[in-house]
Amino acid sequence: MKIFLNDIQLHAKHGVLPQERLVGNDYLITVEADAHVEKAGETDDLGDTVNYADMADAVRQEMAQPSQLLEHVATRIAKRLLRDYATLSSVRVRITKLSPPIPGLQCSGAGVEIYLQH
Repeated sequence: MKIFLNDIQLHAKHGVLPQERLVGNDYLITVEADAHVEKAGETDDLGDTVNYADMADAVRQEMAQPSQLLEHVATRIAKRLLRDYATLSSVRVRITKLSPPIPGLQCSGAGVEIYLQH
């Protein structure tokens, strides 16, 4: 079964340029995880699944730690989720910086995606 959080909107201070680390930027984060939570489909018990509110809190906490590279942030998020939730067999994390500081570039964002498995 897949558990996902689509387009979590956060403001964070990641980037190589000093200005990015000072004022920050807006980000969209999507997390998709393969989870062994079939029992929850039968029991209707939150204890038998992964609470996506808790997953969102983990994403918020990792995004709040400034880093130069989004690759570093995405890796931290993916590793933390795999560590914290034994029922997850894989995690995909996609981070999009909505206004990348690239002179003359018009785009809806730039970012990274990582996929990790147990």
